[in-house]
Amino acid sequence: GLKHATVREVFDSFPASRGIDFTTVQTYLRRLEKKGYVNVKLEGRTRVYSPRIKPRTVIRETVDDLVDRLFAGETFPLMQHLIEDRQVSRADLDALKTLLDQLTEERDAAD
Repeated sequence: GLKHATVREVFDSFPASRGIDFTTVQTYLRRLEKKGYVNVKLEGRTRVYSPRIKPRTVIRETVDDLVDRLFAGETFPLMQHLIEDRQVSRADLDALKTLLDQLTEERDAAD
């Protein structure tokens, strides 16, 4: 991934098939700035963005917010949707099964 980038560089990193326009990227980066997820440095009149927190933290907070707002805090409907309605590879299903088995063992041991 990019360590720091202008709006143009972020925009250019998306495949054209995604259909994302420049102003959408610009708006999204400004929102990330307001939320404190990215730093901004001015180089002349150009805004250069860099991550302020780890991507995993952003993903966790975003998914938590999504689960709370759209699924009333229930995780199962989201997981079910992702597994049933998306193209989940056999390798990903195997990894999920391993993770579920591991979590089940840990919870059983804690009880």
